[in-house]
Amino acid sequence: MCQYSSEDGQPTSWHMVHLGSRAVGGAGLIMVEATAISPEGRISPRDSGMWNSEQAAAFKPITDFLLEQGAVPGIQLSHAGRKASTQPPLQGGGPLQSDEALWETWAPSAIPFAENYPVPREMGKSDIKKLLNQFKQATEYSISAGFQVVEIHMAHGYLLHEFLSPLTNKRKDEFGGSFENRIRLPLQVAELVRQTWPKNWPVFVRISCTDWTEGGWDLDQSIQFARLLKEMEIDLIDCSSGLYLEKYRIFAFSWNVV
Repeated sequence: MCQYSSEDGQPTSWHMVHLGSRAVGGAGLIMVEATAISPEGRISPRDSGMWNSEQAAAFKPITDFLLEQGAVPGIQLSHAGRKASTQPPLQGGGPLQSDEALWETWAPSAIPFAENYPVPREMGKSDIKKLLNQFKQATEYSISAGFQVVEIHMAHGYLLHEFLSPLTNKRKDEFGGSFENRIRLPLQVAELVRQTWPKNWPVFVRISCTDWTEGGWDLDQSIQFARLLKEMEIDLIDCSSGLYLEKYRIFAFSWNVV
């Protein structure tokens, strides 16, 4: 869970105590909160980050301590997309105001998260290339920081989920439209991280299995996507749901697995 306690993306003594206490308590895997691959990818200014060597070095004493207690340190790499540039919950949440250090948000299409949120910039081809480089660099920094599990955050309405869902991906190029096009960038990210991460260490992918909204990302697409990720040697699919829209209604459904 996001702690909103970082400074310039670096963990603080809060993280040492918060994460370390779980390891002392006997947890086998300690997963750090959604950690931004770039300053623009943060949900809030107090988010954890992994875009420079200083952040990696700040995490190293924490991962060392977790390992000493017999726990495996993991990190979740993320880009918040159109849900970025917000206030921490304890400061009221919602988008940063004009007199604060707000930043431009990115999305597959220029559709805001909610009425009071700014319209994100639709990503161009150069932005997509930059994003891939940022994921690769963040993966490399995570290795130097001492993490042994990495999870790619593709859920909860953040950037990669925004590409997956037809509700916000209205692109007309090879990254939008059909299922095959909408999964293209998330698959490229997964492949890049898997190739960069040590072969004997696990790579997880977190997805929202359904948007809980008619015409959105759903369970059938999640199953197809998971099969493709398995072919890429992704080790585990972390299944969540929703949090894609500001408001949605959870409904009952059933399915048969053959």
